Amino acid sequence: MPTELQDPETRIRNRHVDFQVNQPAAQVLRFRSEIIGRIRAYLQAKGYLEMQTPILANLAGGAVARPFETQAIEFLDRHIELRTAPELWLKRLVLGGFENIFEIGPCFRNEGIDKTHNPEFTTCEFYSAYMNLDNLTSMTERLISELVTYTNQLTLKKLSSLSACKISISKPFQRLDFVKDLEVAMELKLPNLRSPDAEKTIIHIFQERELSLPQFHTLPRLLDRLASKYLEPLCQDPTWIVHHPECLSPLSKSFIDPDTKQCVSARAELFIGGKEVVNTYEEENSPFEQRRKFEEQVQYRNDDNRADVDESYLEALEWGLPPTGGWGCGIDRLVMLLSGTDRINDVLPFGNLRNVVSLGKGGQEAIKPR
Repeated sequence: MPTELQDPETRIRNRHVDFQVNQPAAQVLRFRSEIIGRIRAYLQAKGYLEMQTPILANLAGGAVARPFETQAIEFLDRHIELRTAPELWLKRLVLGGFENIFEIGPCFRNEGIDKTHNPEFTTCEFYSAYMNLDNLTSMTERLISELVTYTNQLTLKKLSSLSACKISISKPFQRLDFVKDLEVAMELKLPNLRSPDAEKTIIHIFQERELSLPQFHTLPRLLDRLASKYLEPLCQDPTWIVHHPECLSPLSKSFIDPDTKQCVSARAELFIGGKEVVNTYEEENSPFEQRRKFEEQVQYRNDDNRADVDESYLEALEWGLPPTGGWGCGIDRLVMLLSGTDRINDVLPFGNLRNVVSLGKGGQEAIKPR
């Protein structure tokens, strides 16, 4: 066994050795297991049932993302996609009478790789009948506070190679209103975001301020880019961004904000350290409104957004989805945040997709046992 292993490529290609030599690397994975177990125990203690939903289907659904595509030998004439989120399956279960459910499992999005994103990732989603946005944010704050406390207990007694968590939970989480606070930060009034000229007006704002346009400059992408520039940097301490424009949240209930007169969603995103940690909202349960929102999303369809009208899900909604609160959290990013890890590679047993694919290729020779 080598006494040290420092070269990043050598380590990632020989994780079985890396974990033996570098205890901090091994302890991050032990920590990951502890956090997943803690979340599962938290939800089960509140009466939530754990479910397992399909990964393969004819339509990924549940997220605005590019899916992976494949085929099955049983029906080669059919197009199959790997799920981008379990959301629509879980809401079907709520329709079936399972009022409090959750799932922890893998999702797949055929998108880029960077320090905080990997095409294969793990999420936790829960759905609860008769829960509103205030209930969801309160429950989240209690869970995050419990996880921070638990992290500090682990680093003190069991996983001493890791540092104590630096997230401040000593004061109430801040709140930013998407439209109101974006207008304050930019010192301008946004156009009516439901008007036909809204996209053109927002593009003009980008040009005036010499901001780089997203690759696909649809209205949702433009607004998301503005939030990432003007709002997310304000979210170093735990902060909720609430009431996103309707076009950013096609699966959420929406309403007219009495102050801004904009159509916004009953949605909240929790950011910590400038990064999104939790996304939660009151689910759209009207089949008529959901159809309208699906159809509006189709107009934004491009290579990164394979939006479609999910007729099967709309038919299910006709049976009557009760008022439902939905919640999603990226486990990998949460573990990074709590453990103080900078790269998603370090919280995945064999690194990101690029690392995994490289393991099957020639290149640097594997370390041989002596």
